[in-house]
Amino acid sequence: MSDYYKSEDLARFAEVGENGPELFKKFMAWYQAALEPGLLTKREKVLIGLAVAHSVQCPYCIDAYTKSCLEEGMGMEHMTEAVHVASAIRGGATLIHALQAKNAADKISL
Repeated sequence: MSDYYKSEDLARFAEVGENGPELFKKFMAWYQAALEPGLLTKREKVLIGLAVAHSVQCPYCIDAYTKSCLEEGMGMEHMTEAVHVASAIRGGATLIHALQAKNAADKISL
């Protein structure tokens, strides 16, 4: 399983668009626009990207956004803090769903 995700595949991302070039072109335009500085700086956006990448557990995104964070002058301390924020939110989201199980158990009450 260790080589299921191949880091060299990140460089092949454009191949995803081979069978739907117009949709891929639209995706890339949207993706690039989302990362352009606006109210948030590029630095802030790539740090958010890194946190989300960890939350959705995409190794390609983790690699890409780690590189982007480094290019924006951030160190592991910044990245680690962002990953902890994402982890805490993901953990809280998991825990709150315990109420779903409690509600189901209350309804069933065998």
